[in-house]
Amino acid sequence: MAQWTSAVGPAQLARQLASQQPAPAGPGTRRPPAYRALADGIRLLVLEGRVPVAARLPAERELALALSVSRTTVAAAYEALRAEGFLESRRGAGSWTTVPAGNPLPARGLEPLPPESLGSMIDLGCAALPAPEPWLSRGFQGALEELPPYAHTHGDYPAGLPALRRTLADRYTARGIPTMPEQIMVTTGAMGAMDAICHLFAGRGERVAVESPSYANILQLMREAGARLVPVAMAEGLSGWDLPRWRQVLRDAAPRLAYVVADFHNPTGALADEDQRRALVDAARSAGTVLVVDETMSELSLEDGLEMPRPVCAFDPAGSTVLTVGSASKAFWAGMRIGWVRAAPDVIRSLVAARAYADLGTPVLEQLAVNWLMGGGGWREAVALRRAQARENRDALVAAVHRELPGWEFAVPLGGLTLWVRTGGLSGSRLAEAGERVGVRVPSGPRFGVDGAFEGYVRLPFTVGGAVADEAAVRLAAAARRIRSGAAGGPVAEEPRTFVA
Repeated sequence: MAQWTSAVGPAQLARQLASQQPAPAGPGTRRPPAYRALADGIRLLVLEGRVPVAARLPAERELALALSVSRTTVAAAYEALRAEGFLESRRGAGSWTTVPAGNPLPARGLEPLPPESLGSMIDLGCAALPAPEPWLSRGFQGALEELPPYAHTHGDYPAGLPALRRTLADRYTARGIPTMPEQIMVTTGAMGAMDAICHLFAGRGERVAVESPSYANILQLMREAGARLVPVAMAEGLSGWDLPRWRQVLRDAAPRLAYVVADFHNPTGALADEDQRRALVDAARSAGTVLVVDETMSELSLEDGLEMPRPVCAFDPAGSTVLTVGSASKAFWAGMRIGWVRAAPDVIRSLVAARAYADLGTPVLEQLAVNWLMGGGGWREAVALRRAQARENRDALVAAVHRELPGWEFAVPLGGLTLWVRTGGLSGSRLAEAGERVGVRVPSGPRFGVDGAFEGYVRLPFTVGGAVADEAAVRLAAAARRIRSGAAGGPVAEEPRTFVA
């Protein structure tokens, strides 16, 4: 019986390989043979998770044609991968990807690093900060005081606790968008909200327009739902959306759904202005496209006096075109796992009905804690603390990268939690691999794109500051040196130092 669970076509694999930038040759070094370069390229794709484990690779002849190389080159590359534990083959079943024994399975999104690994590894993979205390503890203490009446019920609230739905609706109303509780569904984080929306609006094979780059975990969620992703390039720097491109894609591709991050975009940090927001809503309405707006970063302005544009849903107050997704994860704490959707009441009813076959509802205690905090229990103070921490971390990381890696380019965002960095011609995939060897974990640019885009980028979150930010930049510089010397794929020269913040 075949051991593979998916397949990668020759054209798709050729595109992904073509997106990779070769490791620059150091002084006195020679380029590797063609078969070795091909084997290294496929290995990187597997380690990055962009080619899944247990995926059937094209036959040697098919891949040779797609790459315009000899079949002997492909055969030698496959043999090298088998010897290294990244490929298995069986006559009649083909060849499929594996990982060597002892290696962790790669994730195609951005998963948190296990806490036990934090002593020796600086984690720049997950854009989330520790909980803002004492506000987290106070929130749960307040929630426990309000829990007894709910404990006498079945505890399932598919649309969310009525009290929290009312609080969230009031917050939108206070922002100038009149909202009823019937327009709110509470979810298990923003990912839970997006999962529900994708299942309702974007069935298998449906086109979904996405910013390019975009948030890696959402892209992977959509891929696994069977959506056909249509990338739309962002404008240069921090200037937001490229409206002419959006109009063209919405007109020509007619996507069922579009996903955007208007406030401190993840990963670039861009902030769309009001004119862009109004124009995109108009274009989506004309095309019959449902526009999903991710607001998870909207409260993380890092500059005093910055006047925020009105929410995108202000240009579609009834919620017929714009579905807004919010979350407590970035502004407060990722461990809270409370998100929400704002939409027209009939859309909310459909989402709630569909949810009955998924998770039935969101944990009651966490909902009570968020409601207690937002109702005057310290949400404002906690978010202010979070902003101050993120601003300090941002400034420390920017200074450290400028000092240790002066050839890297980026624009400093006015808010959010991420820095989108052009790596001076180095491969982001190779940097991610080399970084693991020297004790820093960083996600490469292609995780945030479609079909291998952004190989020359990495994303750096504002999750570390002070001496840890300095050490992270030192380790990234060491990873860059390993690539330039041709040692990125070789044995580790020395164990990374244990670093305690």
